[in-house]
Amino acid sequence: MSSPRAISIVGGGLAGLSLGCALRRSGIPTTIFEAGDYPRHRVCGEFIAGLRDRTIAQLGLADVLADALPCQSVRWFRAGRLIRRQTLSRPARAISRYSLDQRMAEAFVAAGGELRTHSRISSSTTEEGRVFSSGRVRRESEWIGLKVHARGLVLESDLEFHLGDRCYVGLCALPDGSINICGLFQVRSGVSTSRTSALFSYLDAVGLGSLAAKLRSADCDEASFSAVAGFSFDLPANDDGADSPLSLGDAYAMIPPFTGNGMAIAFQSAETALPHLIAWAKGETSWPQTMRVTKEALQKRFGRRFFLASKLHPFLFHPPRQAVFNLVNRARLLPLEVISSAIHAH
Repeated sequence: MSSPRAISIVGGGLAGLSLGCALRRSGIPTTIFEAGDYPRHRVCGEFIAGLRDRTIAQLGLADVLADALPCQSVRWFRAGRLIRRQTLSRPARAISRYSLDQRMAEAFVAAGGELRTHSRISSSTTEEGRVFSSGRVRRESEWIGLKVHARGLVLESDLEFHLGDRCYVGLCALPDGSINICGLFQVRSGVSTSRTSALFSYLDAVGLGSLAAKLRSADCDEASFSAVAGFSFDLPANDDGADSPLSLGDAYAMIPPFTGNGMAIAFQSAETALPHLIAWAKGETSWPQTMRVTKEALQKRFGRRFFLASKLHPFLFHPPRQAVFNLVNRARLLPLEVISSAIHAH
């Protein structure tokens, strides 16, 4: 029997690392090219919603997620006022990306994978056996994401969502006792862009001054202040062209962060691609066929989910639509639990 063909993965985030670990367990030679290093903080809600036990088992994630905190109770606030309590149909998992990425990188290397950090590969350099999971596709954008870890805050539920003027902010507790605060904001002129003050300045600017005051009085981990820009929430491209790369995770598409489904999609996209990549590595299929069937499987699994999230997103972001969201919610005409279950479909 001939040796399996090697697979290279561009991007060592959740999708790339989980795929790499699963490929190595199947005996496939695998190299991951990562532009950065580990550990590192990333702008992320740091709670995983919609990740099923089947995916955890398929990708071998049980050990790295063992200490994730279950999150099920949710409170929604608008301009500091409570507008809705929610209970997730299935608990989400809260875990720091700082520790999670590091654990997965170590697991990949321990499984015999080759991890090349500080290595950038352009998406134009396509070749057989190459998969892109290199994060968001950079483009002009009206959004900025900001995050910090803090201690000394008390949450009123497992998860909190705060709606402000063209923004929303999520808070969740992490296994180490800190709180992750992560917000999506529309870019504003005249607001501080300093790494350690931008989040406070944006919270003040969007009408969430009381949350900013709580955060200022907390013990913030200065190293965890993070920002990201140049991204969009376009629907996934329905593209099976041979010239476009095979992309997973955020490189495939970014779902609005209120869903808490971005991390799950990273893992699920790796799970979706895994059997097709193994078949190619074993010489059972051609690379064009592998790309085509994988792209079709990704579209089938995630298309409806992204569509639903894109329709709800504006009602959480823009003040007039927030008012409609609040009014419908108060009348108990908004089936959040049904919508949440549909968005988190596995």
